[in-house]
Amino acid sequence: MYLEPRPGSAWPSPYLRELKNAVHALLGLDDDTAVIIRQLTSGEVGRRSLETVVAVLPMDGEAHCWTLHRPAEQITENELRATLLPHRPS
Repeated sequence: MYLEPRPGSAWPSPYLRELKNAVHALLGLDDDTAVIIRQLTSGEVGRRSLETVVAVLPMDGEAHCWTLHRPAEQITENELRATLLPHRPS
C-alpha cells in the first residue's frame, strides 16, 4: 500500500532527503535512528520566515533537536556541520 500526501501538501523535496542523509553521515547514525527534518514558519504576521528543524530520534536514548534559522534549501554542509557537531548526541 502506498501512502499519498495529505491534500494540499507536496511530496518531500529531494533536498530535504539529501539533508537527512547528510545528518546521518555527519553524526554517524545507525539505520535505527530516525532523522526528521521539517520547515516551519516563524515570526509575526507580515514578517514570516522559514526555519528548518532537525530532530534525531534514536531507538534507545535521548532525542536531540536543532533549529537553523533559514530555509532548508539555503543550508550548506558547512553550516550543518557547524550547528550539529558541537552538540551531537553521545
